[in-house]
Amino acid sequence: MVHSNDDPDRESQEHAEDERLAQVTASEARTLLPPNIANCLPPLYSQEELGENAIAVVKFFTPWTSWTWYASEYDPDKRLRFGVVVGHEREYGYFCLDELEEIRGPGGLTIERDLYWKPKPLQECC
Repeated sequence: MVHSNDDPDRESQEHAEDERLAQVTASEARTLLPPNIANCLPPLYSQEELGENAIAVVKFFTPWTSWTWYASEYDPDKRLRFGVVVGHEREYGYFCLDELEEIRGPGGLTIERDLYWKPKPLQECC
C-alpha cells in the first residue's frame, strides 16, 4: 500500500517547487533597491531634523559578517543613501548603492536586502 506521503513523484514535485521558491527569494534579497522600495525612501536631507527618530525604511546586510546598513533617505540620481551603518561600530553616514552591489564575500556572496524588515526609527537599529 502506498501512502500519499510516500509518493516519490509528489515528493520530487514538492522539492522542485521548494527549490524554485528558494531561488526566487534569494534573487529578491540580492535586488538591493527595487523600485517599490526606492519610491518609499524619502529624499536626502528630508528627515535631518528628526535625528534618531528618522525612519529606516530598508535594511541591508552581509550574510558572512555582522555589517548592516539601515537606509532612511535616498537620492536616486546619485544612488546615494543616508542612514546608520553598524559594523565595527555604529555610525551615521552615506553609502552608495553601486558600492554595496559590488562587494563580494566568500564564495561570491553578496550583500542582501532583509526581505522581512519592518521600518522603524534609526534609534532602534543596532
